[in-house]
Amino acid sequence: MRRKDREIKDYKKMLEIIDQCDCIRIGFQEPQGTYILPLNFGYESQEEQLTFYFHGAKEGKKVELTKEQNIVGFELDTKHELVQHQTACGFSYLYQSIIGKGKLEILNTKEDKIQGLTKVMSHYSDKSDWTFADQMVNSVNVWKLTVTEWSCKEH
Repeated sequence: MRRKDREIKDYKKMLEIIDQCDCIRIGFQEPQGTYILPLNFGYESQEEQLTFYFHGAKEGKKVELTKEQNIVGFELDTKHELVQHQTACGFSYLYQSIIGKGKLEILNTKEDKIQGLTKVMSHYSDKSDWTFADQMVNSVNVWKLTVTEWSCKEH
């Protein structure tokens, strides 16, 4: 990170920023360039190992790209605020962001899928004891993104 004065290294503070985010963006490499997807997500942190979960259709471009590559980039951001100034170059924009890379996989077992779906639902609610009908679990894919590197910035 170029601006070390804006880097956040406190793990607890980094998780607090993730809690405030409502969207994760996943980036796949394609021959034509990067393919970026905004997704709802959930996460867990165990012994400073960060893992994201998200869900989607059982077929489509995301499924095909996951089969072709298992390392992806990701980004989250929050606390957006425009700082106005009397001069054009004096304007600025405040935010908190997290970027990184990780290993992506589609979960196969019912138990793993339920764990991931529970994390997604818990991120957007105050509840962590969700139940899921078998038909619903069987009708979606659930992805797991195991983070291998990440950094956090606040401006």
